[in-house]
Parts: sequence; C-alpha cells; structure tokens
Amino acid sequence: MKIVLASSSLYRKQLLEKIIPIFEIDSPNIDESRQPNESFISQAQRLAYEKAQILSNNHPNALIIGSDQVACLGTEQLCKPLNAENTFKQLKHCQGQTVNFHTGICLFNSATQQFQSTVESYQTKFRLLSDHQIKSYINKEPAFDCAGGFKVEGLGIALFEKISGNDPNILVGLPLIRLISMLEKEGVAVL
Repeated sequence: MKIVLASSSLYRKQLLEKIIPIFEIDSPNIDESRQPNESFISQAQRLAYEKAQILSNNHPNALIIGSDQVACLGTEQLCKPLNAENTFKQLKHCQGQTVNFHTGICLFNSATQQFQSTVESYQTKFRLLSDHQIKSYINKEPAFDCAGGFKVEGLGIALFEKISGNDPNILVGLPLIRLISMLEKEGVAVL
C-alpha cells in the first residue's frame, strides 16, 4: 500500500524521509481557520484529519498522513510570521513565556476508511533576550514560514531556556514517534 504525505511542508517531508524512503506528496486545499469556540488541541486534530481524509478520493488504496500544528501563547494563537518585522514582534512577545505547540497527526487508510488520530504537545520556555539577540537570530536563520518564527532544529534552540515533550519532532510539525506506532498498526514496519 502506498504512503501519501498530505502536506506541502518541506519540513514535514524531510522528517518523513527519516523513516520512510518512498512516499508521495499531495497537498490538500482546506480552510485552516479556527472554528468558533474550538480549542487549539481540537483545531490541530481536526485539521490533521481533514487534510488526510480529503485526499482519500485521489488515493483510494493508500495510507495518508495528515498533520497540522497550532502554536499558542495562553489564549493567543501564533501564526507563521511571514516577514522579519512580524517575526521580531512575535519573538519579542514570547520572551520569558511558555509557548505550547499542539501537533495533530492522522493516519487515514483510504481503502478501509479507518483512521488513527491524536495530538502531541510540546512546550517551549523562551529565554529573556535583548532586541539585538532577537534581530541577530532573525538575520542568521529567517524562519518566516514556521509557526512561532523559529527552527528548533537549527539555531532556534538558542531562543529557549527549556523545552519539554515526548518527541522534539512535534516542534517541526510531524510527531515521528507516534507516527511509527500508527504505521506499525497498519502493518508498515519502519525497521
């Protein structure tokens, strides 16, 4: 059975390549807006499911991997900053605080219409940094297309006092430890 990654994210593609050598990529087109009164965890789980399920007609005999990440600071959702000015504002706003990353993952078997779905969370406690340090980070590693405005797998690690969770890949956008268990339940051995 073929495996399909329901994402246009280069970062998710790179993560999946660590455990699966051959897979297809198909980018779903869905509205990623938060629904009224929807929790961040529910939003991440719903979007991961929708991304995988919507591609089932295009891939009728496949295991489709959907994933979506929601970053939040308290009751505020953090978005991809898209430029240096917004990245600076967002990173400055996060100083000394804990940002939660909720990454939904869904493995949808389009042949059986069965799915496995969950949300994995990770916490990042930001260090107190000067404006100069924040600007230096942005100049050295622009992460305008990343939720939170940083790349934890790169120099972004210097922004944090502490990170905690079950799988650091959650921060990049694809919880590999959980995905491996899901794939094994579908008879796909990674090792």
